[in-house]
Amino acid sequence: MTALLKKAFTTAAKLPKHEQDVIAALLLEELESEAQWTEAFKKSQDQLAILADEALAEFDRGKTEKPEPDE
Repeated sequence: MTALLKKAFTTAAKLPKHEQDVIAALLLEELESEAQWTEAFKKSQDQLAILADEALAEFDRGKTEKPEPDE
């Protein structure tokens, strides 16, 4: 466990039990969300590669335009 995480848990442990539960629920929710994003990203690599190839082919054919920051 890192020093920062240990400090966070030590600080949270001083809170009332219901507040500890709220923090624990938020942390678990965030960890689950991160795991889902990681899994979704892993599954999307083939599709992202296809899209990148298509974008590069369009660029090579002169079918793209430089974006204007104000538009």
